[in-house]
Amino acid sequence: MIFLQGIRADLILLCIWSAIPVLLSLCWARPGLQHSWFRFSYWWCLTGLILIAFIELSTPAFIQQYDIRPNRLYIEYLKYPKEVFSTLWHGFRLPLVAGTVLTVAAALLLHRALRLPKHTLQVWPLRQHLLLWPLVVFMVFAGIRSTTAHRPANPALFAITSDAMVNSLVINSGYSVLFALYNLKHEARSSEIYGKLPETQMLNLSLNWPWLQQYDFNNAEYPTLHWQQAVKQRNKPLNIVIVLMESQGATFVESLGGAPVTPELEQLKQQGIWFDNLYATGTRSVRGIEAVVAGFMPTPAQSTVKLSNSQQGFTTLASILKKQGYHTQFIYGGEAHFDNMRSFFTGNGFQEIVDLPKISNPVLVGSWGASDEDLFRTAHQQLLALHQQQQPFFSLIFSSSNHEPFEFPDGRISLYQEPKNTAYNAVKYADWSMGRFFEQAMKSPYWQDTLFLVVADHDNRVYGSNLIPVEKFRIPGLILGADTQPEILTTLSSQIDLAPTLLSMAGISSCHPMTGRDLLLDSTSSGRALIQFDNLFALMTEDKLTILKPDGKAVSANYNREHQQLTLSEEAVSPLQQQQALAQVQLPSYLYRERKYNDDIPCESP
Repeated sequence: MIFLQGIRADLILLCIWSAIPVLLSLCWARPGLQHSWFRFSYWWCLTGLILIAFIELSTPAFIQQYDIRPNRLYIEYLKYPKEVFSTLWHGFRLPLVAGTVLTVAAALLLHRALRLPKHTLQVWPLRQHLLLWPLVVFMVFAGIRSTTAHRPANPALFAITSDAMVNSLVINSGYSVLFALYNLKHEARSSEIYGKLPETQMLNLSLNWPWLQQYDFNNAEYPTLHWQQAVKQRNKPLNIVIVLMESQGATFVESLGGAPVTPELEQLKQQGIWFDNLYATGTRSVRGIEAVVAGFMPTPAQSTVKLSNSQQGFTTLASILKKQGYHTQFIYGGEAHFDNMRSFFTGNGFQEIVDLPKISNPVLVGSWGASDEDLFRTAHQQLLALHQQQQPFFSLIFSSSNHEPFEFPDGRISLYQEPKNTAYNAVKYADWSMGRFFEQAMKSPYWQDTLFLVVADHDNRVYGSNLIPVEKFRIPGLILGADTQPEILTTLSSQIDLAPTLLSMAGISSCHPMTGRDLLLDSTSSGRALIQFDNLFALMTEDKLTILKPDGKAVSANYNREHQQLTLSEEAVSPLQQQQALAQVQLPSYLYRERKYNDDIPCESP
């Protein structure tokens, strides 16, 4: 079954690539153009076959990193050749060299096999060609569609098992990448691959959570805009600092079932509010940024950090706090232009960018920038200076050491495993650097006036045998500082809940469109998490998931957190279940497309 479906996917790719020369074959009907058509078709087919060979040769290394065939990430990273080549050279040198050599060899062989004939070209008579051309065109486009169903074939058609990795192996990498390119044209309406609800029904379902019943959503033009009254009343609102840890998911946190490589975080959790059941919205840093900093829900589109409609006038914690007199800054050891972060931040409330060029005398500068100890040393200096100026501040500190090729200074940590440059050792170093930062912060004058959030942007490699590897979306989260009392929060939570909770704890009341949960206001009702994985979307409520597939179908599953096992349910998903999940993914797409995720519109406190 898998083999036959694989052949079907291969035929789709070949038909897609042959469509242009087939359509242009009418040039045969005009004398003198036959040779030009043959030459174009030769180079077109040769280029296509070389690209297919290259992508397939690079697939094993991509699967090793992401546990799925090449997809949109394969395309997006082409924008950053310096970082990508450095990562490949240090972490995947053998596959890079072998793949390049084999691609060149394949190109030479294909060139010889397909070379243009030197003898006179024999062509069909005009009448015969005109009779057969429509039939050939029909066969090619029927091969592309590959089905008589309402929707043409897409990768979801080949999702024939409950294992996402196996499903991706059914199709070829060329088809997977081409489909990702095609989908990039439809970013604004990306959620419609799952189906579509009427606007009123979508809004009613997406805002029908217990913790949102406390608010008045009475702005018809901006349907999620509301006034959030801070639960914590303070004479002076606190500063807010977010420490966003690169790829430091539950895999690396012992108390969450992972490896014992974050001892500093384990110690710090005794002093603050520990999120024991927190889930990331996606698998990329930009997805974590939009969720943590902007409280924005995930969609199948690119993260809003990269999309055009969100480069200005898009709500973030920085845009909210800037209006309340805070100095807002982003502190990063690398170059802030990566993943379009600089553009997104500066257009949405961040007044200052402190990145690699502003880090003085770094101990180490690797492929992804200055080391984490340099990052945290700089951050500490920045916070001290702002406090001395009696300037309230919001700072986002983003680590980068836990990224291929895992470069960090020697002599800082006892290695968890050999060799040195592994994810586990890089996380342990990042944790060590963070620990030194908090050691200094607790002795500093800004500590009592500042609320800190330590959270991962996502886990590292997202893989597993489940249709959605839920266990790889679990991440640590910790709020500490000022007068925070120790607590373990077991409520199912999402990254989008963190921003409203921080505002409430810091004593900051504000008008904004974020729909996350203020966990100070309500930490007892059943929670939910929103998960975007490749082309699947899941609404998770306690131990149950409703999973939307891009063919408009939905499946139900149960998740056993203790055994990290997702079991697909034999029961059909009820219409209400599917509609509720669909509303959660359709809402952010609607807010982005219509530019309604805006806090510039005033709303009055009740």
